[in-house]
Amino acid sequence: MEIKSFKELTDRVESSGKCFRVAVASAGDRHTLEAVVAAKRKGIISPVLVGDAGEIQSILGSLNESVPNEDIVNVPDPAEAAAKAVALVNEGKAELLMKGRLDTAVLLRAVVNPKTGLGTGKLMSMFLLAEIPGYHKLVSIIDGAMIPYPTLEQKKGIIENAVNIFRELGYDCPKVALLACIEKVNPKMPETVDAAALKQMNISGEIGNCIVEGPISYDCAMNPESARQKNYSSPVTGDCDILVAPNIHAANIMAKMLITHTRTVTAGFVTGAKCPIIMSSRGSSPEEKLTSIELALASMLGKK
Repeated sequence: MEIKSFKELTDRVESSGKCFRVAVASAGDRHTLEAVVAAKRKGIISPVLVGDAGEIQSILGSLNESVPNEDIVNVPDPAEAAAKAVALVNEGKAELLMKGRLDTAVLLRAVVNPKTGLGTGKLMSMFLLAEIPGYHKLVSIIDGAMIPYPTLEQKKGIIENAVNIFRELGYDCPKVALLACIEKVNPKMPETVDAAALKQMNISGEIGNCIVEGPISYDCAMNPESARQKNYSSPVTGDCDILVAPNIHAANIMAKMLITHTRTVTAGFVTGAKCPIIMSSRGSSPEEKLTSIELALASMLGKK
């Protein structure tokens, strides 16, 4: 069954009876630990907390929670904590990686290290899922965090990563919209040229298990009435699952605008590595971080 809301996602994760081991890098952060504790109390994760042991213990105490001493790894330096958390995944002692109180760039340096990181040879991209008030299901906005100006081949990888996750969420054939400001190919607008090429890859079977449409404007993608007014006919219009922005700025601005002004709720993680990497912003609430944990777990249920 397709997961169409974060409540349905939470219900599926909690009813699975599965518990995953999560390594938290530089874990001495209250909001992160509030989310981790909430997930632990639900029985869906077992955390390994890497960072300043004193800070971690102090925050856990204020939350009336404890973890076994062996699951608190005292590595105060953020870069060293990131490397240690990555090593725990490589050693099979954790199944997911989560960012705590450290810069994203510091964590990513450990993740992409060619010798000790979590690379698989696949493209790593950010998968963001949004619950937008008034829209009838969850929709992904990609990629607003990892790849600044994706090439045609990188856009293909971003789509494939997102489609694979949607299939784990119960979607047989996700609908993908390649966003631009117009619905026709214009050689002076590279985004439209790439969109047409990616659509052709989908038609030829090079990009499978989905329907790809583009170039298409946001209003046509999300509002069937706008598409009718513009005489734009496609099975994607008004029923999109994945919105592919032309670059990191467009995706990031779109997501933040929705969050700021429409009470949109989001969750996300980095995909394409050896394990999901929960990399919520330091400004994210504990509830947002918890939902990101649950989304990452939902993407793994069929693999455990």
